Amino acid sequence: MHEPEGSPHGQGAPVTTAPLTARLTRVQGPLFFPVTAFGRDGSIDLDTYRTHVRAGVDAGAAAVFACCGTGEFHALTPDEFADCVAAAVDATAGEVPVIAGAGYGTALAVHYARLAEAAGADGLLAMPPYLVLADQAGLLRHYTELAAATSLEVVVYQRDNAVFTPETVVELARDESIAGLKDGLGDLDLMQRILSAVRRDVPDRDFLYFNGLPTAELTGLAYRGIGVTLYSSAAFAFAPDIAMAFHRALAQGDDKTAARLIDGFFAPLVALRNQGRGYAVSLVKAGVRLEGLDVGGVRPPLSEPSADHVRRLAALIERGRALLEGTA
Repeated sequence: MHEPEGSPHGQGAPVTTAPLTARLTRVQGPLFFPVTAFGRDGSIDLDTYRTHVRAGVDAGAAAVFACCGTGEFHALTPDEFADCVAAAVDATAGEVPVIAGAGYGTALAVHYARLAEAAGADGLLAMPPYLVLADQAGLLRHYTELAAATSLEVVVYQRDNAVFTPETVVELARDESIAGLKDGLGDLDLMQRILSAVRRDVPDRDFLYFNGLPTAELTGLAYRGIGVTLYSSAAFAFAPDIAMAFHRALAQGDDKTAARLIDGFFAPLVALRNQGRGYAVSLVKAGVRLEGLDVGGVRPPLSEPSADHVRRLAALIERGRALLEGTA
């Protein structure tokens, strides 16, 4: 269960020494979205979760996004959520920021945000509101109320039923508690218009943008072309060496290496991921198990990938590592 008040991750958690925006501006690696570990009985396995998070930090993650989409936020109770965020804070030991998920309707999103703050998180990833199709005014009110509920900076996640006009993002950027926008939509025309509008109308704001597509490496070159270099890496959870090699190539302008990894690993990974619903989570979790860490299966309503697809994933990881030969 979650830890008592006054513990290192209770209400007395230490205050972050630098704002989240400043810390993320200086990142030198992919953004890590760990899976949530479950034991054989289906309960949270915090020891394995800490091991998974720590391994990601040691492998070069620039930030840990705990209990978000890949971490099955939708399947966690509030107590489990608080426990996992506190465990991530433990495992990172302050070396990189921990950003926790927050979602559902405004009241529940605020509740999860306050749990994350009490657990020692450094920021929040605000996922789309549950189910409803809101207009721009309603979305703006939802995210600004969430941002006002804690001292944590918020990254707003654009996808599904939360798609923003440039004018709405300008208003979000005027709120100093909102650090940036993670794009899971993939509309580069819209993203370019958003970037231009914020530069024009909020010129003094250091607003962050993230490529948040399920396998962001596939579109990394395109997003870099419009100035978006921060991205989440699902592959990092199970193949951090391949993910780090791609990140270095992208950052250094080594487009030849980046293209080789896209063609030989990331594009086939996306093709495999598209073979099943929920594979953006369950296939990643299978990959972590293939690498030797038993993080358990996924909770309903998600299902496990087929045995054939897991075998194909294992072969693909081996192929990706073969591509690293000769890579600096």
